[in-house]
Amino acid sequence: MKTNQVMVAALMAAGLVGCGSNDSNWAEPTPQPPAAAKIPEGTTVTFALLETTDLHSNVLSYNYYSLAEDTSLGMERTSTLIQAARAENPNNVLLDDGDVIQGTLLADLQAVTNPVPCSGTLAVHKAMNALKYDGGGMGNHEFNYGLPFLAQVTNTDFNIPGVAKPAGTCGAPAFPLVLSNVTGVASGKPIFQPYAVLPRTFKATAPDGSSLEVQLKLGIMSFVPPQILEWDQKNLAGKVAVSGAKEAAQQYVPELRAKGADVIVALSHGGLDPSPYSPKMENQSYHLAGTGIDALMIGHSHLVFPKGKETGAPALDPSLVALPASANVDAVNGFVNGVPTVMAQSWGRRLGIIKMTMVYQGGKWVAQPAKTSVESRGFKYTDGTTLVKADPAIATLVAKEHADTIAYAKQPLGVTTDFEMSSYFALVGDVSAIQLVNQAQIDYVKNFIATSTDPLLSTYKNIPVISCSAPFKAGRNGPSDFTDVAPGASAAAPVGLQVRNPGDLYLYSNNNLQAVKIKGTDLKAWLEASAKQFGQIDPARTAEQDLVPSYGTIYNYDVFYAENNALTYQIDVTKPAGSRIVNLVYQGKPVADTDDFIVATNDYRAGGGGNVPGIDGSKTIIKSPDANQTVVSNYLQKLGKATGKVTLAANGSARSWSFAKVATAGPVILRSAPGHLALARASGIAAVTAEGGLDANGFAKYSIDLSK
Repeated sequence: MKTNQVMVAALMAAGLVGCGSNDSNWAEPTPQPPAAAKIPEGTTVTFALLETTDLHSNVLSYNYYSLAEDTSLGMERTSTLIQAARAENPNNVLLDDGDVIQGTLLADLQAVTNPVPCSGTLAVHKAMNALKYDGGGMGNHEFNYGLPFLAQVTNTDFNIPGVAKPAGTCGAPAFPLVLSNVTGVASGKPIFQPYAVLPRTFKATAPDGSSLEVQLKLGIMSFVPPQILEWDQKNLAGKVAVSGAKEAAQQYVPELRAKGADVIVALSHGGLDPSPYSPKMENQSYHLAGTGIDALMIGHSHLVFPKGKETGAPALDPSLVALPASANVDAVNGFVNGVPTVMAQSWGRRLGIIKMTMVYQGGKWVAQPAKTSVESRGFKYTDGTTLVKADPAIATLVAKEHADTIAYAKQPLGVTTDFEMSSYFALVGDVSAIQLVNQAQIDYVKNFIATSTDPLLSTYKNIPVISCSAPFKAGRNGPSDFTDVAPGASAAAPVGLQVRNPGDLYLYSNNNLQAVKIKGTDLKAWLEASAKQFGQIDPARTAEQDLVPSYGTIYNYDVFYAENNALTYQIDVTKPAGSRIVNLVYQGKPVADTDDFIVATNDYRAGGGGNVPGIDGSKTIIKSPDANQTVVSNYLQKLGKATGKVTLAANGSARSWSFAKVATAGPVILRSAPGHLALARASGIAAVTAEGGLDANGFAKYSIDLSK
């Protein structure tokens, strides 16, 4: 054996390098099971299907943007949940539902800044290999870094012209990856294996109570939203096609049954949407329940399903509570049209567990729904209070990558700030973490138009350029998920900004800047779409009302800005969604339906992400090669060279929007991270009047006075 072959074999044995598991010719070794004829009629087997989803490269319980431990997340604690679940359920299979390789500064470092070579393995994949996952699916964020990178880190040849995997065996997951609804345009064939059959030998119980070993074959499929073609157009256009999840399942379920699959698990990277099916809908998971599958593992929405079973578990997300009874979704016990279903939140914060019992009848295994249980288990599952401990083996495994990321995060940008940029109160008007993003985007687009040789763009030089950006980190993933750059900064004690800060201000490194040309009617519709983030407040109601019932789609709450705060508007939250925007003014005049604007935004929104009426890619006039996050970083460095600083007066206090004033009979609350009432007061956010206790998720309940 050659030296490099010896090294690869050793790494494979350690679980740190893929074994070609995702090549089209790969097949899992089949253990020799007892012959089916020897299984006594009435034999029962119980096993657990374990799920992680939306890990987003949160390997450790650590926040690289704040450079601090965050015990609410991380695979090092998920590992402890997995070990406990395996001890409880010796018959088990561990699966992942995608969105693995993107999401933290660690991920960006390994994919963009200092790309991991073919000989290396992503830190998150190292952890997954150490945890001995049995299989995995894809998520939309797998495509963020482009197909060549994805081909390398999964050791997969996509058979797509112009997309080449490096020669040899690259570091990759040591378990099969599947994707059922994405094909190559040129080949017409799936770019990953569309499914896999996992033969597993489990301990079972015969009718007489004796133990025996039996073989079950588990089939797995995976589905991603068709919107990947919009969200990652720059990476995927002309290269791949996406079919509906339902159609793909209807094609492959019979094939899996024909290959002997006793249990079929759908790994669906989408939430639950019971509206009439369309192959183009983003959240298709609900419609997979009728395709012949036995279990459904879902993600993408970063929610908990079913409701947590631990003491003091958080309430169900309002989007799940609002599902109609006719949809037949049991969000307490975890069933969708009778199919056991689980979503394990995100960032490793929960472990999905579907515990199934099957009985051998008539020569086949038959599920026993009455003996099926579903749990989305969190870090405090034992008593509702005590956090599970981190598995030290995971930290040891990625120690170098962790240290490299911290060193990278601390590199100076060459500019100071005299104010704290946070999103704790972005939903009540604070723009300290948003204004700089909008200023950077406006600066970029104006320069792009001014220097363009495109004759059409030159005709747009007199059209106002405005910008929008969302507070991407504002509670979607819990009370630790907020932007907070330069805490404590002041004019007397300015703080130097670092490489990590632009990613805190603009989370998604895969977004590219784009600009759209719109009319005043489009602007109003866009603002109305953003204002859907708020609940409708009844001024006469005396019971407590949530200003923001759910943070699940916080990334769609766009805040608009024009230079010198020339664009202002108000939101009347007492009105129903769609009729909330009032007093929309530009340069002192009401915005007319026929007014022209150029809006700096990102490729996700410009291409139709978020379903803003009229914003569907047809109005895009600039498709920049530069990422929004890079634009922000470059702008900060530009200000650093010009003045050495950013200031509250110039870059963080222009509040373009406010609530239409209204007095309410009862309390209105905003859920945000605890301990920041003083910051709200120091920032002059008068609507925040008091800080109450914590809810079950750990959010503080701040009192909001809409009359101020």
